[in-house]
Amino acid sequence: MTAATAPYFGPTPSTPAIRRPLAAAAVLAALAGMVFGLLLGGAGPASAHAALTGSDPQDGAVVATAPKEVTLTFSEQVALGDDSIRILDPDGKRADTGAAPRDLQSGSTVKYGVSLHAGLPDGTYTVAWQAVSADSHPVSGAFTFSVGAPSKTTVALPTDQAGGGLVGTLYDIARYAAYAGFILLAGGSAFVLACWQRGAGARPLQRLVVRGWMTLTVATLAMLLLRNPYTGSGKLADAFDLDGLKAVLDTKPGAALVSRLLLLGASALFIAVLFGAYAKREDEREKKDLTFGLAIGGTVIAAGIAGTWALAEHASTGIQPGIAMPVDVLHLLAVAAWLGGLTALLVALYRTPDIDATAVRRFSGIAFGSVVVLAATGIYQSWRQVGTWSALTGTGYGQLLLVKVGLVAVLIGIAWFSRRWTARLITGGGDASTETRDEETAPAETSTTETSGSAEVPDTSGATAEDPARAAQLARQQAAVATAEKKRIRDADPDRSGLRRSVLAEVGVAVALLAVTTVLTSTEPARTEEEAARASTGASAPATAGPVEMKLPFDTGGENGRGTVRMEITPARTGANELHLWVDGSDGKPMDVPEVKVAFTLESKDIGPLPVVPARLTEGHWTADGVQIPMAGNWKVAVTVRTSDIDQTTIDKNMKIG
Repeated sequence: MTAATAPYFGPTPSTPAIRRPLAAAAVLAALAGMVFGLLLGGAGPASAHAALTGSDPQDGAVVATAPKEVTLTFSEQVALGDDSIRILDPDGKRADTGAAPRDLQSGSTVKYGVSLHAGLPDGTYTVAWQAVSADSHPVSGAFTFSVGAPSKTTVALPTDQAGGGLVGTLYDIARYAAYAGFILLAGGSAFVLACWQRGAGARPLQRLVVRGWMTLTVATLAMLLLRNPYTGSGKLADAFDLDGLKAVLDTKPGAALVSRLLLLGASALFIAVLFGAYAKREDEREKKDLTFGLAIGGTVIAAGIAGTWALAEHASTGIQPGIAMPVDVLHLLAVAAWLGGLTALLVALYRTPDIDATAVRRFSGIAFGSVVVLAATGIYQSWRQVGTWSALTGTGYGQLLLVKVGLVAVLIGIAWFSRRWTARLITGGGDASTETRDEETAPAETSTTETSGSAEVPDTSGATAEDPARAAQLARQQAAVATAEKKRIRDADPDRSGLRRSVLAEVGVAVALLAVTTVLTSTEPARTEEEAARASTGASAPATAGPVEMKLPFDTGGENGRGTVRMEITPARTGANELHLWVDGSDGKPMDVPEVKVAFTLESKDIGPLPVVPARLTEGHWTADGVQIPMAGNWKVAVTVRTSDIDQTTIDKNMKIG
C-alpha cells in the first residue's frame, strides 16, 4: 500500500466526535486490507519497467551455424537508438552490420532484430543492449551465445546498469528534489487558501512556497539537461550536447519536462497574486471571490504538474493506463495536500505566533480526506505494480513497499499524539494568538522603562523631537523586545509546544517516506521482475529431472562388431551438460573401440547437428564435459561407433532434454 496518513484533529479524546472518526478509520483500514488481499490474490500478468524476456539465439546457446540476425523480445514497448543493440565477436569487433534495429513486433509481442555479417567464424559472441522503457527509465543488459562451440572472448560483459554512475546519481537527486518542491509548492499554497488565509501575509509561509517553486524549477531544468546522458552515454559533459537535447525533446519524458516548465511559469503568476494582491485584500466579499478563483486556478495548475509525472512514468504503461494515470494524479495531489500542508503547519507553529486553532482544525479535515484518497489510490497502484503476495516479499520493489508500509504505521502512531495535543489546545483555551494580539494592540506606556517579565522596553517619548536617529534606534529595540515577549508567551504554552514536537516528528518520518517513494519510482516493478524471471526460467529450466539414460545397440558388420552403447547425459537441460558413454560388447563386458562420436540435432527448430567428440577415460568408457544444449526439445542423438579402420556405424535415437 502506498498511502500515507495524517493526524485527525478534533475535540477532546473522550467525546463521541473523536470516537466516530477513529471507528471510521478502523473500518476503512480493515476494508482496505481486505481489498488489497483480494486484488493481490487475483491479479493477472502485467509489466511496467521493460525487461528482456527472450532472445534468439538464447543466452548461452550453442548454434551450429551463425544466424543471419539476432532478435530480442521485451516485456513492453521500448525506445531504441541506432546503436542500442551491438553484437561483438570473440575479438571484440562488431559482428552486426551497424544498421538500426528492425521492428519485428507482432500483436502484443515487442521484438527487435539486428542483422549480422555473413561468414562469421565459430566462437562466443556478446550481445549488449540498452533501451528506454515506456515508463522513461533506462534499461540495459548483455548475454552471450556461441557458434559451433564456446570459446574464449576478449569482451567483458558490462556490469554497470543504464542510468548509473555520477549522472544517474545527479538525476536521482533531481528527481527527489522535484517531488519535494512540488509538495511544498502545492501543499503550502493549499494550506494558505484552505486553512489559514491570513497566512498569505506571513513571510515564513511565503518563503516556504517560493522555495518549493524554485526547487521544482531547478530540478526540472536539471533533469531536462541530464536526460540525454542519463539514458545514453552516461557522460556528464553530454548534458550540454544540443543535438542530444533536441533528441530528448522529441521523447515523451522530454515533452513532459517541458510542459512542467510551462506550468511552472503559470504557477509563478499564481504565487505573485496569492502573496501580493490576495494578502493585501481587505474587503471580505472581494477576498472570497479571489479565494475561489485562486483555488480553481491553483488546482488546475497542480493537477497539470502532477500529470507530467503520470504521463511519463509507471502509470503510463502496463495494464489499465487510462485508469492508472488519473489515479496517479490524485495520489500525487493527495500527497502534496497532506505532506505540504503538514510542513506549512510546522513552519507556522514555529515561526508565526498568531496561527489559531481554527486553522489547525481546518487542516485536520484536509489531512483526513487526503488519507482516504491515498489509501484508495495506493491500494490500486500496489496491485498494478506488485500483483502477487510472492512478489511482495521476493522482489526489491515489494520489499521497498513493505518498508513504506512500515513508515506509514509509524506515522499513524505519531498522528495519534498530534490529535491529542490539538484537542487539548482547542478545549484548554490556550489560544496563544489571542494573548499575542492583545499585546500588539495595547498602548505603550510613557514611563522611562517598563518591564515585562525580564525584558525592559525603552521609552521613546521625548527622544523623537530631539534626535530622530535615536528614536528610530529605540523603536527597533522596542520591536525586538516585543518579538521576544511574543516568543516567550508562545513557547510557554505546553499544548502548543507538544503539538509542535509531534508535527515535527511527523514531518521527519514523512521525509523518509518521500525518499522511499522516490526510490520506488526508479525501481523495476515487482510484476515485471517476476515476468522476466518466469520467461528466463521457462527458457532454461528442465522439464524433467536429469540424468537421462538410453541404450543403443549397434552392429558395424565387422569381426566383433556387435555391442551396445549406454549413454547418460546430466542434468539433461539447456546449458552445459556432462556426457558419459559406455561401450559394451556382445558378452556384456567393456569393449575397447578406436573412436566414438556424438551429434545432437533439434529438427523442429532446424538446429544442428551439434558435434561432440568425447574423450576415452578408461576401456569402454568415454566422457565429455560442457556439452551445450541451446534449448529444450526432443533432440535426435546420433552416436557413431568405429570398431576398426573400415568398420563403423551410426545409430540414433530421440531424447527429450530440458
